[in-house]
Amino acid sequence: MRHRVAHRKLGRVTEHRIAMLRNQAMDLLRNERLETTVAKAKELQPFVERLITVAKRSIVSPTGAQHAVIARRTVARDITDREVVSKLFESLAPRYTERAGGYTRVLRLGYRRGDSAELAQIELVGSEYNPNAEVEKGSDESPKPKKKLGTRIREALGGGGRKKADEDSARRVKADSSVKGAGKKVTTPRKAGGA
Repeated sequence: MRHRVAHRKLGRVTEHRIAMLRNQAMDLLRNERLETTVAKAKELQPFVERLITVAKRSIVSPTGAQHAVIARRTVARDITDREVVSKLFESLAPRYTERAGGYTRVLRLGYRRGDSAELAQIELVGSEYNPNAEVEKGSDESPKPKKKLGTRIREALGGGGRKKADEDSARRVKADSSVKGAGKKVTTPRKAGGA
């Protein structure tokens, strides 16, 4: 019986499991979104939220206090990449100063094709996917003139246009049809039951 036993083992020994959680936490904080299995996402959620809470406490502490240094060292035990640690303390933790908890969200995506494992996407709240982000980013820049369809082919043919391309393709078809049987390979079917 597993009474009062917390956490999932995830089919790994303790050291491997902790290393995997640290790596996934680093990737989640770096990219603000991660796709994994549901079980791993549920284990990762409290792990990352604890790191964000520690970082948030250092922001609230008074200036010149040792809490900020201690918090950075506590987070650095689990997150080895200094850029990710600085991103956590400078941009992510201030985002959640007014929030009491629940910094991550788990969205179920379906089942993996190979082994039918249930997939999930874990993301930081406030960094939701915006499908119009590319359009909005592109609107800031000067709009590029759109090329007409097929202009690349016409330019490659020498700018002769559609009429010249049609004549060239008709010539190629005529040249291919002049050689009889060149492209055909005749095979005889295997006899039934034979080797």
